[in-house]
Amino acid sequence: MSYEKLDIYNIAFELFIEIHTLSLKLPNYELYELGSQLRRSADSVITNIAEGYGRNNYKGDFIRFLTYSQASCDETICHLSKISRLYPELNFKEKTEQYKLLGGKINNFIKYVQLNWRT
Repeated sequence: MSYEKLDIYNIAFELFIEIHTLSLKLPNYELYELGSQLRRSADSVITNIAEGYGRNNYKGDFIRFLTYSQASCDETICHLSKISRLYPELNFKEKTEQYKLLGGKINNFIKYVQLNWRT
């Protein structure tokens, strides 16, 4: 199996693509401020899932990287909340809700790995 088969990876990947495109609609002065922070945190959600899966023979490492992914998801929600308040016309609010759902799925997967993963 590969990390590409994980639901959390696929959801995070699709959200990242959507966020990247949406972030480019921010005003020019925000592209390298909030826009860049948002793109980096959204990317970190995905990359930590992939890197953690690459270490899945070591349960503790896998859980650590999934926890990093969860933290990056929370950071992404924070950035989206700021952008939603500053630029309500850009309609980022739906993405905030989607990242909250993803965060719950990552959390559930962490619990699954803690209880069931064998190394």
